[in-house]
Amino acid sequence: MALNPNKNLKLYYSIKEVAQMFDINESTLRYWETEFPHLRPKTQAGTKVRQYTQQDIEAIKIIYNLVKVRGFKLAAARKMINQNRHAVDRSADILSSLIGVKEELRALKKQLDGLTY
Repeated sequence: MALNPNKNLKLYYSIKEVAQMFDINESTLRYWETEFPHLRPKTQAGTKVRQYTQQDIEAIKIIYNLVKVRGFKLAAARKMINQNRHAVDRSADILSSLIGVKEELRALKKQLDGLTY
């Protein structure tokens, strides 16, 4: 059986890894867990070590988009997620795609600027 190169082999991420992914503090993640009921990472019994799944990271991506990128207050972000989760998911996907295109265009511009005539 062939190995699927697109498959993410890591099942759980630490709070430190997730915080680094989004360039935010670990305390921000802990606070978001209290504000957004659907964000509940798995914790190991006795140690309270948080283990974030890919599903948790997707939820954080949506929260990050609403709060940090679009400037929503936490209450407004929570309300928006509760009222229309599908539209929020789609908006986050579109924004992610646009950011990727923007980075590609910047790289192309840098290459073009480096060409000599």
